[in-house]
Amino acid sequence: GCTQKYIVKNYFYYYLFKFSAALGEEIFYITFLPFTYWNIDRSVSRRMIIIWSIVMYIGQVSKDILKWPRPLSPPVVKLEMRTDAEYGMPSTHAMAATAISFSFLIATVNQYKYPFELGLVAAFVFSTLVCLSRLYTGMHTVLDVIGGALISAVLLMLLYPAWDMIDHLLLTSPFCPLLSIVVPLVLCYNYPKLDYYSPTRGDTTTILGAGAGATVGFWLNNQYVVPAYTSENFQLGLPLITSKIVMVALARFFVGIFVVLLTRQLMKSVVLGMLGYRYKFPIGDLEARRRLEVEVPYKFITYSSVGFSATVIVPLLHELLGLI
Repeated sequence: GCTQKYIVKNYFYYYLFKFSAALGEEIFYITFLPFTYWNIDRSVSRRMIIIWSIVMYIGQVSKDILKWPRPLSPPVVKLEMRTDAEYGMPSTHAMAATAISFSFLIATVNQYKYPFELGLVAAFVFSTLVCLSRLYTGMHTVLDVIGGALISAVLLMLLYPAWDMIDHLLLTSPFCPLLSIVVPLVLCYNYPKLDYYSPTRGDTTTILGAGAGATVGFWLNNQYVVPAYTSENFQLGLPLITSKIVMVALARFFVGIFVVLLTRQLMKSVVLGMLGYRYKFPIGDLEARRRLEVEVPYKFITYSSVGFSATVIVPLLHELLGLI
């Protein structure tokens, strides 16, 4: 739990890679993915969320099966401590950055008018910055990062041919809501066991919970609000970007983020309170919150509520406020 002392000699690299590292963490997921759903294209957002959930689950489980250690410190100086208890191979930051950037490129390149080369460079720069940040912060080896990016690329190639079929089933199958909840819960409760506590199970539950809540929201919207394949989406294209569109997009974003963060905070308090009452522990007891019977329902219910809120409650609020 002790951090190493270090002297920053190049503030440009320090802040660049600290920022880049945040692009592979919750703060990015909880802003970029909903922004895409609210302002750009719901079909693109659906595909990115599904790919992100699958890729991250495989990456997290792979870490705890392979059990490759992170770089030794010293000689490496580690600038982060929260994930230090996790194993290193593969880098899930590299996996997520590769999956999100290139799935966004693949999903939009044939729908919107922008140069493919520009999109390719943007995806490459984004994923490269995140990968390099893991080396700079001392959290991964070069092999961890390359392995994560390659695994993500292979998964993208395997899943791409089935994208449309998966999307159609998630929107139309009557079994979608049940399977979207049951399958992730089973995976979370049967997560590989470790000899010591690691945040990987909790992080995996957070991701699968958010994906489950969002998927149920996708299905409900398609069934009872607007069919996905006939809805009109915000069109991404430089000639269409006006000050009015920018202001409306920002309004949607800030209203949505406020609701999402409020949902997260409320559900954390309510669910933790209920579990604390059930298992007789104070809410501030960190060790109790790490137990399987507490951590999984606490994080799954909280973040499935966040995913549901982002895809159902926020769009309804946007419509009520005249932001559609």
